[in-house]
Amino acid sequence: MKKVLVLEDESSIRSFIVINLRRAGYDVIEAESGEEALEKLQQNPDIRVALLDIMLPGIDGFEVCRRIRATNLRIGIIMLTARSQEMDKVTGLMTGADDYVTKPFSPAELTARVDALMRRSGMAEEMSGQLTQPPFVLNTRNRTLEKDGRRIKLTQMEYAIMKMFMENPGKALSREEILDLVWGRDYFGELKIVDVNIRRLRLKIEDNATNPTYITTVWGYGYKWDA
Repeated sequence: MKKVLVLEDESSIRSFIVINLRRAGYDVIEAESGEEALEKLQQNPDIRVALLDIMLPGIDGFEVCRRIRATNLRIGIIMLTARSQEMDKVTGLMTGADDYVTKPFSPAELTARVDALMRRSGMAEEMSGQLTQPPFVLNTRNRTLEKDGRRIKLTQMEYAIMKMFMENPGKALSREEILDLVWGRDYFGELKIVDVNIRRLRLKIEDNATNPTYITTVWGYGYKWDA
């Protein structure tokens, strides 16, 4: 069964999330503290998506996200926050999250977000081999990226964005197109998630992320791959 971790310290909210995810067919593992969440992840290495509340006593959701990403790039991570400030959203994504949901949210919205990440984390490895555009080599069989022979660690979303760009060299892609191609046409979220994920990817692949040469901005439209 598809396994999801829910980290939320408020029992009423946690119960609401758990009930709806179980109705959607998910096996849900619950945690009410950051420490407990990290323990449950160790005990259940087959968890494929984690929902992390930001505001927690002790270790907060940002720190849990950082610790997960230090050892696991394949799990999908969604941040849950009651605050709508832009900084929370950006911080969560730059910490390594794939998506965010602002409370209050509908069961349909949350399930759609989890579905999208579950599909991404469970995609079968492709057998086509490699996409090569010097200095990059993207191995589509084991889903890895190398630059000048050096391995660059990518999350599943970062890999999907990189693959999309390398399959469309020189083509200007709008933010809407990128959202559809990477997150799926049924995605509920904001275009901002594209910008923040690309900012994070630039930090990993560019020689100078503030003056990118590979992922360039098409002002007022989107982005283009120029390798």
